[in-house]
Amino acid sequence: MTRDTQDAQDAADIDAVVATFFDAFTSGAEAEVDARLSALRDALHPDAVVVSARGGPVAYDVDGFIEPRRKLLTSGRLTDFREWEVEGTTQVWGDIAQRWCSYAKEWVEAGAPVTGRGQKSLQLVRTGAGWRISAVAWDDEA
Repeated sequence: MTRDTQDAQDAADIDAVVATFFDAFTSGAEAEVDARLSALRDALHPDAVVVSARGGPVAYDVDGFIEPRRKLLTSGRLTDFREWEVEGTTQVWGDIAQRWCSYAKEWVEAGAPVTGRGQKSLQLVRTGAGWRISAVAWDDEA
């Protein structure tokens, strides 16, 4: 495989992992949410750390991050929730990568539409099973 081919493959693989991360945050039927969060769990390194800078910072392990979001996305408190990457930049060096991105989100809560934006930093490592997210840090706009 040429270096250009490897670079293109890495970019595509990392884009797919990042898409899986953002796709996980979509409300809906419990089975659909469970499938998306299961895919997210597969995209995360088992020892990944996820940190929210807002009001803390607060750090989560994989289960501590996923389970509260499962409840939130299936409880009915929020409807039509979705989050997506707006713009992102990736740097790869050997078996590590960094994705810096902006994101947006929208949902309905108590009958009122709500929107938000923020920034995320995702660190990835190449494993025997492909690229996995090893750390995430995010901050929502105030």
